[in-house]
Amino acid sequence: MDMNNYMARSTALVEALPYIQKYYGKTVVIKYGGNAMVSEELRSAVISDIILLNLVGVRVVMVHGGGPEIADMLKKIGKQSHFVDGLRYTDEETMDIVQQILCGKVNKNLVSTINNLGGRAIGLCGLDGALFQAKKLDEKYGLVGKIVKVCPQVVNDCLANGYIPVISTVALGIDNDTSYNINADTAAAELAIALGAEKLILLTDVLGVLQDPKDEKTLIRQIRTHEVPGLMASGVIGGGMIPKIECCVNAIENGVLRTHILDGRIPHSILTEMLSHQGVGTMIWA
Repeated sequence: MDMNNYMARSTALVEALPYIQKYYGKTVVIKYGGNAMVSEELRSAVISDIILLNLVGVRVVMVHGGGPEIADMLKKIGKQSHFVDGLRYTDEETMDIVQQILCGKVNKNLVSTINNLGGRAIGLCGLDGALFQAKKLDEKYGLVGKIVKVCPQVVNDCLANGYIPVISTVALGIDNDTSYNINADTAAAELAIALGAEKLILLTDVLGVLQDPKDEKTLIRQIRTHEVPGLMASGVIGGGMIPKIECCVNAIENGVLRTHILDGRIPHSILTEMLSHQGVGTMIWA
């Protein structure tokens, strides 16, 4: 390795030190999904970032989705995936598949990967300790729920003992004897609020909010919450970005200090955002 490479690595480590000190003992909720979940290389990078943050004293909570895996299983049983307003329509049969895949296969595979890479993870779902309690969102979505209460004690217990909680987004129904499917971005935001998190990070498949959706050079690096209505009215924030931004605004308005929309396709985007001057993606704050 030449001297320039040594200097670059040393500079990166020195630059990270004040951020490690800043976030030591603080809680960060990371919503994990999209291509970062499908690609083996990206999955390894995300999990390595989370383990490193945990080892330097950051209280990291992972909330995950599993849309592609659910779609694959539905296809295997000959059932068509159906979406209403961007949410998966969830009948009773689909809910069984959602619970099996999210709380079982996906959750335990993530826990196993973290533990195999030297971390200490515990898998949970919203049913454990009545973590997520929900009512039916609307009949047109089927068994899709709206979280009405979060009981974070089970997550705090894991964090207090040095574990990384890995949480799937199935909720306990309190209006019916059923489980509910919960949007992972929404669940992550509600959990971040309940935990009094310092940061909420949503990993996506885009760089962040773009002034021009066709030009990645137009990334908007910071958005204040009071700017959001205007950006929505102008169409800069549109489509699938709207619910993500709404989750971020909700989190900020309820005590979370910073929220971030990051491109999970960029290896180590979490560390770059948290432990460097430049950062990546779009930050939403008050």
